[in-house]
Amino acid sequence: MKTSASTIDLARRALLRRSALLGLAGSAAPWALNLSLLGDAAAATSGNTDYKALVCVFLYGGNDHGNTLVPVDAAHYASYAQIRGSLATAQSALSATTLQPTTPLPDGLQLAFAPQWAPLKTLWDSSKLAVQLNVGPLIVPTTVAQYNAKSVPLPPKLMSHNDQQSIWQSDLAEGSTSGWGGRIGDLMLSGNGGSLFTCTSVTGNAVFLSGHTAVQYQLSTSGAVAIKGLQRSLFGSSAAQAALRTLITGNNANLFADEYARVTQRSIDAEAQISAALAGLPDLSTAFPGTSLGSQLKVVARMIAARASFGLSRQVFLVSLGGFDLHDNLLDNHGDLLAQVADAMKAFYDATAELGVADKVTSFTASDFGRTLSSNGDGSDHGWGSHHVIMGGAVKGKQFYGTAPAVAVNGPDDIGQGRLVPTTSVDQLGATLAGWLGVSDSNLPLVMPNIGNFGIKKLGYF
Repeated sequence: MKTSASTIDLARRALLRRSALLGLAGSAAPWALNLSLLGDAAAATSGNTDYKALVCVFLYGGNDHGNTLVPVDAAHYASYAQIRGSLATAQSALSATTLQPTTPLPDGLQLAFAPQWAPLKTLWDSSKLAVQLNVGPLIVPTTVAQYNAKSVPLPPKLMSHNDQQSIWQSDLAEGSTSGWGGRIGDLMLSGNGGSLFTCTSVTGNAVFLSGHTAVQYQLSTSGAVAIKGLQRSLFGSSAAQAALRTLITGNNANLFADEYARVTQRSIDAEAQISAALAGLPDLSTAFPGTSLGSQLKVVARMIAARASFGLSRQVFLVSLGGFDLHDNLLDNHGDLLAQVADAMKAFYDATAELGVADKVTSFTASDFGRTLSSNGDGSDHGWGSHHVIMGGAVKGKQFYGTAPAVAVNGPDDIGQGRLVPTTSVDQLGATLAGWLGVSDSNLPLVMPNIGNFGIKKLGYF
């Protein structure tokens, strides 16, 4: 894969700046690198003791943006309905969710949320939610002509689920060991007393929250995951329980076994800390839906409520919902998925308002890719660019960001069947969110490696 000279130079200078100590440190190189990062982390949080959190809501499978954000004015709806065919949402069903932005879109284009996103429409109307149009992975700004000519470097393996999930979450190809949420965490560690909980997943292991020094802590929807054999007598014997604890946490002459024991002890201590903190919280009055995503976001809200117990000032979270790969049965399934997203995210916003931190928490959606605007008969196929939402009290909402694509197949933004070439990069989105969290412009290339190709320019969400 080709990489631009500016990207290489940015990465090289960032690496050299942080590697200056390594020649002196010898075998302690990772320790020295940690020390070099501490200065950046201290700079990011110096004099700033307020709390901020970033929450990624990842929609696995590739959300069908064509039925999530729908043209509703007469001319554009007619084009949409002709292209979508049997997949088209009825125009009459969109009146309650038609969006009236602060700045109207050009060419008379009006857009509406899917009917199932009515809960998010209320946040839009109160300027707590915005829409980013046509965003996706890019290495450099790219046009349809450049894509067709292969005259610029392109993200690897476009329209592949696992590859594009990695690109969205890490800004790097599949196999990357760090994600941009984790790399934000790297720069925030020294400002957090409970650094282990800087990057927290409620949806299992994902590259998004893996940093070079920050590690992702994984929760279940019930809270911290305990080692069951240590919670009660083992086989009816307290001696067996004690023996298990010694076996898995005791010192060992083997370096690998000894390190494993230390990690296990850290896990036990963290579980006890989280369980005690969450048990001491009053119940939230906000009602969360009993769905998977609702349960995940409820745990995130409770972790935010317990932030003082952990000594945290900055956190990054990941939650997710799957099932969006709807090549078939799109009309039967997509609406229910969208309803789960809207109900859970609205409840989460309401919980942050209840906790008094609505302006301290920003959430955003992401997905593998967008999908084709044209129908395959019963669903839509893999695409590239897509539309996503950014939610929070600090967000300059009731606005569209980016460029609205033409409602057309084989149009100026389309590489076939309504697959959109993104006009905003994931780097730009990630850099804007990282900047809000406290990452300096000079350190944005450490978080989003390609940002230099797009200029250090924030998208205006805040």
